[in-house]
Order: sequence, then C-alpha cells, then structure tokens
Amino acid sequence: MEKKLGRNDKCWCGSGKKYKNCHIDFDEKLEEYKNKGFKIPSHKMIKTDKDIEGIKESAKINIACLDEVGRQIKAGMSTQDIDDIVYKVTTDMGGIPAPLNYEGFPKSVCTSINDEVCHGIPDKNIILKDGDIINVDCSTIYKGYYSDSSRMFMIGNVSKEDQDLVRVTKESIEEGIKAVKPWTPLGNVGAAVHKYCKDHGYSVVREIGGHGCGIEFHEDPFVSFVSKPNTGVLMVPGMCFTIEPMVNIGKDKIYQDADNGWTIYTEDGEKSAQWEVQLVVTEDGCEILSY
Repeated sequence: MEKKLGRNDKCWCGSGKKYKNCHIDFDEKLEEYKNKGFKIPSHKMIKTDKDIEGIKESAKINIACLDEVGRQIKAGMSTQDIDDIVYKVTTDMGGIPAPLNYEGFPKSVCTSINDEVCHGIPDKNIILKDGDIINVDCSTIYKGYYSDSSRMFMIGNVSKEDQDLVRVTKESIEEGIKAVKPWTPLGNVGAAVHKYCKDHGYSVVREIGGHGCGIEFHEDPFVSFVSKPNTGVLMVPGMCFTIEPMVNIGKDKIYQDADNGWTIYTEDGEKSAQWEVQLVVTEDGCEILSY
C-alpha cells in the first residue's frame, strides 16, 4: 500500500518538489479512474523525466549494438560471433550487457534461429546458413538504466513464406504502437497485435510477452499479446514497457530446451519471428526509446 502524502510533503517521484506542485493532479486523476473500475498502475511503474533520460542514454548503446550486428551479419558466421559484436560494442560504449549472467544466462545476447522462439544461446558451433531467419535480442545496462529491443535478420535467400512472417510480425508491432494511448487499458495493445497476426494467418505465443523495463531488466506490467480489449492496467504517461510479440507460422504451442533450461522452441517445428521495441507512454501517445 502506497503512503498517502500530504499536500506539502515531498512528491513521491523524487523531484524534491512539494506534492501539491508536482504529482497531486496526476494522482487525483488515477483515483478517478480507479473509482470507475479501472486497474491503475503503482507509482513504481511510473518513470520520472530523469529516469527516461537515463533509459535513452542506455538505448543509444542498445541501438548501436543492433546496428552493428546488422552491418556484419551473414551466412557462415556463428551466433558466438554475434555475441562478440554485442559485447564489444556495449563495453566500448561504457555499458554492461544485461543478459550476461542474468539468472545464470551465459551470454551477452539472445540469438534465436528459425523455430527457436526466444532465448537462444550463442554458440561457436551454431553457424548461420542461407535461408535462416534470426532474432537478435539485445539488452543494455548503462549507469543503472536498462534498455531492451530486438530485430529480425534474414540471411541470404529467404523463402517468401518466411519473409512474410518477418514482415507481418514487424507490422503487428506498429499496430500495437498505434494502440498505446494514455489513460486507456494496456490490453488494447495486445489485442491489436493479436488481431493483426491472426488476420494474416499466424498464431501468437501466449506464455511469454512484453514487460516493464528501465530501472530493472524485467518490471511490471506484464504485456500479453493475446489480451482482450479494455482489460489490464491503465497506461499512463511515464509508463515504460516493451512490445515484443513472438509470432508463429504454425500453432502457438511452445516448449523449453530441457538441457540448457533457456531456449524456447515451437512445438510443431514451424518458424517463429519476433521484433521488440521499448517505449514510454506520453501525454498524447508514446515515444520509442529502443528499437
């Protein structure tokens, strides 16, 4: 339970201002929505202007990593080569790869190929081949702030079916971004993503979704991409989260690698694609922080 502040108390956001001169109107608006039956976010989910600037600085490194991977990626290179690129760019720019040693994850980036849905572990023996599709999921810590985004890369001559999967997955994120509107429920985002993918004949993974990110690697809220419209927590200015649907050509069923305990695969062996952006909700929509 969050402590109720007096008007002359210092604001909860850390600005140093009196509550009456800072977030009191914001909190009163939250209370109004709560009284209407909406699920409202905790103050912990709200990023300050200082936080957002810190996340943007972290995101500069994250974006640079994916840009450099895009310049170098090709058939014949290993996924360990990708990990090496990410580690070097991140550390050269003063950052720390967020996945490295996170809950025991052994590498600096996730590299998920073809039927690997997510959390693929880089390895010198996994070699990219002509026709592969791969998701490179990069996350950075810089001065205590976290950024997170991923991109798909198509290696050489990729089939029309796989090209379409990659394209539609990216387009579904754009539909999700359009649904990010302050003072509306988060479920609208997942519903928009899911509808777009379903309309194009694809399924969306249910068990794994987006998340809050910025002060920690994974924060509330959880962002489902099979949600119903007008459900979930209210999106409000300052909320920071990822949109990162995992979209399958076949069924939505998945399983985890029993040996490494990390990599997720499609149960039917069909291809999967994922793009990820990190954003902050603004007064009139959202701003993309990392991509």
